Amino acid sequence: MIRMASGWFYLSCLLLGSLGSMCILFTIYWMQYWRGGFAWNGSIYMFNWHPVLMVAGMVVFYGGASLVYRLPQSWVGPKLPWKLLHAALHLMAFILTVVGLVAVFTFHNHGKIANLYSLHSWLGITAVFLFACQWCLGFAVFLLPWASMWLRSLLKPIHVFFGAAILSLSIASVISGINEKLFFSLKNTTRPYNSLPSEAVFANSTGMLVVAFGLLVLYILLASSWKRPEPGILTDRQPLLHDGE
Repeated sequence: MIRMASGWFYLSCLLLGSLGSMCILFTIYWMQYWRGGFAWNGSIYMFNWHPVLMVAGMVVFYGGASLVYRLPQSWVGPKLPWKLLHAALHLMAFILTVVGLVAVFTFHNHGKIANLYSLHSWLGITAVFLFACQWCLGFAVFLLPWASMWLRSLLKPIHVFFGAAILSLSIASVISGINEKLFFSLKNTTRPYNSLPSEAVFANSTGMLVVAFGLLVLYILLASSWKRPEPGILTDRQPLLHDGE
């Protein structure tokens, strides 16, 4: 029997969608209004794609993809379509992330700036590396038909843990990146970062939105009453195209 999701679940989803949209829109507005807009030519305007795409990919799309199995609609009928949706949303998040990395590496190389020297970059590249491993492992073990239920049961808690860990690392990377960008951008201006000019207020607020979004995703993931019920009977192998999956 399917447990009915409470009104709080749908309210949380509505709030989550609003926060996620605001995270992306606020980042776009920051880059457009204060940092001069966007280009794809190796200039600083190419860099501006980096924060937008990383927030969209590693935080918003990734967070949304993580919650597919919390939807009550996924608790009944074939599980395969939800597996495919889960994998596809994560793949979209990864594509946005890779394009965001291309933007920042191209800008750095074009401007003869060192890569991967800051804590922000270490956090970010670690999150991306784990994300790639997580997606490949999930595709190979949970979507393709070869893995036994024993192996899936063994790896599922690890898969879930690293899902939350990657999101947490992504949020830490975004927050440190916002801070780093403000320090570099405002260090030689008439109103430095410590005087809290309007750009700093707006960017800090964007960071707080990202934190709020991430915390809400983690809350929904950890809320036991919103988890997908375990099926009563499971076959030893679940083929990729089996209707019952």
